[in-house]
Amino acid sequence: MSEGEPTEQVDVAVLGAGMVGVSAGLAAQQRGLSVVVVDRREPGSETSYGNAGIISSGSILPLNTPSLLKNLPKYLTNAHPALRWNIAWALANTGWVIRFLAAATPSQTKPRAAALHGLIRTSLKLHRDWIVQAGAGHRIRETGWLKAWRSDGLAAAQAEQAALAEFGIRSEVLDRQAISALEPNIIPAYSVGLLHTQTASVDSPGAVVKAYAQMFAAGGGTIRQSGIRRIEPHGDGWRVQLADGEIAARHVVVALGPWSAELLQPLGYRVPLAFERGYHQHFVPNPARKLLRPIHDAEGGFLMTPMEQGVRVTSGVELTARDAPSNFSQLEAVVPMARSVVEFGDAVGERWRGARPTLPDSLPMIGAAPRHRGLWFAFGNQHIGFTTGPGTGAAIAAMIAGDAPPFEVRAFSPARYIA
Repeated sequence: MSEGEPTEQVDVAVLGAGMVGVSAGLAAQQRGLSVVVVDRREPGSETSYGNAGIISSGSILPLNTPSLLKNLPKYLTNAHPALRWNIAWALANTGWVIRFLAAATPSQTKPRAAALHGLIRTSLKLHRDWIVQAGAGHRIRETGWLKAWRSDGLAAAQAEQAALAEFGIRSEVLDRQAISALEPNIIPAYSVGLLHTQTASVDSPGAVVKAYAQMFAAGGGTIRQSGIRRIEPHGDGWRVQLADGEIAARHVVVALGPWSAELLQPLGYRVPLAFERGYHQHFVPNPARKLLRPIHDAEGGFLMTPMEQGVRVTSGVELTARDAPSNFSQLEAVVPMARSVVEFGDAVGERWRGARPTLPDSLPMIGAAPRHRGLWFAFGNQHIGFTTGPGTGAAIAAMIAGDAPPFEVRAFSPARYIA
């Protein structure tokens, strides 16, 4: 900042303009606080752009469950499209890997599912309210999403249905004929399906984030596009140093997704953050054979979903360094599998790669920094950040205001990993 340049002063500076950051800004603004949201790129242009666009009621089961341990032998071959892992990364992050696998026990799964259920239930209500208020109601589809098995997946579908039913989440087990009735335009490749009936989806997750950001700006909030250099305590609040100036704020919310941990290192926080890298590609749809809802291919570990840009095919998870060179092998492996179900044409646009921030217990950090007053953590939402952004933001805004969050947040406390 040049000498004499005025410092912008606000109640809350939210760092990150993905779904979580924009939601935190919007929720804080709705509580009457002055808010600026800062990111190096436009809202919804990074991690929140590249997902299946599902607003999922049923994503309560963390990644590391007993079923992961059961499937571990096939994943260790590093040839399955659902999961690829970089050996050098795994050796350099053995502590994270051990903690991640250690959480995959029955005794730890249900409490984490209960915590995610509270977060997701709050998020779904906010999504359905905000998307209409933001003038983007035409983007939402209340058609559910389908998880499908090519081989005999009946036992797996029934087990997942029972797990969801424990939390009052409805779903339907479908046979081949019922799947064809639900999706008459796809090739009948699946023998069993589980329809998540209380789930919605959107035709452009990036556009939805932008719509929420525009609603925030229309309400008097500020969106500032700039590089974020560092944050430091300043008086009773915080100073945020940007590439083109600085901001003074009483509260700072770190919602930078996969870039959150490195911003916090100078303050002495060592966050055990790993990255679920994912890829997607759009394809020209066949207008006569339209896909009606997202489909998760259980064996292939990928999703197909109708988007504004075309049919989006997403890859499984790649565990490696956040900024490692792209490896499109997973995506290339599943595109032929997707073509065996959905008729689509040539690829459209560039292939996308992103990194989803993941903590060892598959739960985000939502809450106050352990050693710094006015500093708040809102990241680590792994592959369900688009779904859980509004609830995360609402909880942070409530705590900033000194109110009780709209769901139980103890399981998400940053103090569980950092002191």
